[in-house]
Amino acid sequence: MIGLGTIINVALIVVGGIVGMLGGGLFTPRVQDTLMKATGVSVLFVGLAGALSGMLTLDNGTLVSTGSMMVVASFAVGSLVGEAINLDKRFEDLGVWLRAKTGNEGDNSFVDGFVTSSLTVCIGAMAIVGSIQDGIAGDWSTLALKGALDCLIVCVMTASMGRGCIFSALPVGVFQGSITLLARLIQPIMTAAALANLSLVGSILIFCVGVNLVWGKIFKPANMLPAVVAAVVLAFLPF
Repeated sequence: MIGLGTIINVALIVVGGIVGMLGGGLFTPRVQDTLMKATGVSVLFVGLAGALSGMLTLDNGTLVSTGSMMVVASFAVGSLVGEAINLDKRFEDLGVWLRAKTGNEGDNSFVDGFVTSSLTVCIGAMAIVGSIQDGIAGDWSTLALKGALDCLIVCVMTASMGRGCIFSALPVGVFQGSITLLARLIQPIMTAAALANLSLVGSILIFCVGVNLVWGKIFKPANMLPAVVAAVVLAFLPF
């Protein structure tokens, strides 16, 4: 069944969120703050590991760095585009609308939880590759694995940041579902080089999300999201 992978992924996010919400109610604010910082450190290292694996290679026994110019160009162009259309504000507006529609107006952390968790579980090569596999071959295994990871991440985030994190299932469903439907059109574009660029830039964005969790809102990762598109485009340029 085409689309089953996204359905499984969304369901696991909701399950993880519900478990986190039930468990989070048992924690004091001090414990929740510690848990949020622990989550932030974990997200930091997930992003850092992905970025380093994409930038560092062995050449005759020497560790060399690659992709620096691509990263700089992607983030420069992507951030300009993101700031121009103010994606961060649009994400927050969506969070405010969801908070009102779900009767959570009194939850001050709802919007922040929604935006942060959405960016964490939406960004990454697994979402793209898994959705294409699902759309072309009906292979939902990659998205099921991603769903299991997302379940754990959202569970911990919900316990520390509140129920807004559960609604990250919505952008995941729209994003991955759209790619699944358009899989045959997208597949030729997602070459090995394009996927490598996407994974590297996506990992750096995840690192930025982790920084915000630990030290407060320093970055606007939503406004940097177009960098992922720029990274894919740069894979086709001759340099």
